Amino acid sequence: MFPGSPPRRTRSNSCHMDLRSIRYFVQIADGGSITRAAGNLGVAQPALSRHMQSLEEELGMQLLVRLPRGVRLTGAGRQFLDHCRRALRELERAKEELRADTDTPRGQVILGVSPTLGPLLVPGVVERVRRQCPQVALKIVEHFSTLLSDGLVTGRIDVALLTNPAATRALRLTPLLSEPIVVQAAVQPRDSRRFFTLAELSKTPVIVTEAIRGIVDDQIGRYGARLNVELEVNAVEAIGRLLLRGIGPAVMPVSTFYPEIAAGRIAAFPIADVNVHRTLMLAHLAERQTSAATDEISQIVTSEVNALFDGGVFSLPAGPRRQKAVSSKR
Repeated sequence: MFPGSPPRRTRSNSCHMDLRSIRYFVQIADGGSITRAAGNLGVAQPALSRHMQSLEEELGMQLLVRLPRGVRLTGAGRQFLDHCRRALRELERAKEELRADTDTPRGQVILGVSPTLGPLLVPGVVERVRRQCPQVALKIVEHFSTLLSDGLVTGRIDVALLTNPAATRALRLTPLLSEPIVVQAAVQPRDSRRFFTLAELSKTPVIVTEAIRGIVDDQIGRYGARLNVELEVNAVEAIGRLLLRGIGPAVMPVSTFYPEIAAGRIAAFPIADVNVHRTLMLAHLAERQTSAATDEISQIVTSEVNALFDGGVFSLPAGPRRQKAVSSKR
């Protein structure tokens, strides 16, 4: 209900909460303005306002607050928006599955990857999708794992490759592999270093992302140590450029700058006396039945991770390989 008219908790005889009102509400929330939404939808502004008023009456609570320029969501409005997005995604999924042949995956799948994995993983995944399921429209979003998890829960992402996700009943997690987190620096011609001890690492100023810092500090904290962070940068490409300029070292997963390590431009040093690593997991929303297209993309992602593993991407150049990724088929 808009200001000036308290929410009424009586329901009319007809159901106002139809699909059209839900779509209107999402459009208003996304644009932050009834006027803007009316223009985008081709609906008269008074009619749109009436739809919102009827929706609030149906729910018995205020969803929007009018401001001098636009609207803002109430707490209830934000909660309702998450449900609306999920409902619209499920409806779209149902349409796609009804249109699809049983043997031909099709429709849109939104895949989430982290910035440390995207450059390595995405090219191979896209090639496989074009080859194996050209009728699937793949959309790829790149965020750190916390935001990817939120995207899965709110229905904005269908499947994601997460790093060390927190345990939750909301997500169905399939472990793929574990890879070492190492110290990386520009190659120095006469540097004979082979590794960092935990004591050395604790004293060395390093560059790191916020996410990797949390993982490493959690693991080395069990030994009474913490990273000595000189610079926290949540931009993986920028960290790579800093390393190549001789600014560093950085603490990152070994795969992050694999091409530079393989080319001999960046050196990777294991942490000798503690197993510092990250675990990659394929994640889906637990309460949702995945579509055939999502299952196909999940299998493609797992196959590509396996191929990268076989190519040594997740291992130190002369180090032991980790356990191979498991199949995501259920």
